[in-house]
This record gives sequence, C-alpha cells and structure tokens, in this order.
Amino acid sequence: MPASPKKSFPLRLDPALYAALERVAAADFRSVNAEVEVLLREAMARRGIKVGQSEAPRRGRPRKDAE
Repeated sequence: MPASPKKSFPLRLDPALYAALERVAAADFRSVNAEVEVLLREAMARRGIKVGQSEAPRRGRPRKDAE
C-alpha cells in the first residue's frame, strides 16, 4: 500500500528568516522544505515530544521476483 502523501499548507515567513533558512539548507545539502522539517523535529524533540517517521515511498524499479 502506498504511503500517504505529505501534508502541504501555505506558510508565510519573514524574508530575512527565509533567506537564513536557504543558507542553512544549502550548507546541509537540503531543500528549504526538508530543512524546515528537520528543524521542527529537533524543536519537538527538545520539548520531549516524540514524532514518528512515516514510511518513505519505495523508489526505483520493482524487483524482478516481485512480478
């Protein structure tokens, strides 16, 4: 069964904050979206809130024996 799609929503940020996020994301070889997700998970962990990780969709070709 395919994993559920990620939730999307509009997010308004101060341009200076977004520019800082772009710099940090580039330094970590991530997209801004991925960097925001990492930062949110770190902030939740600091508050003692455990957030599970959804199963990532499989990539690439199916194995030959799966047919």
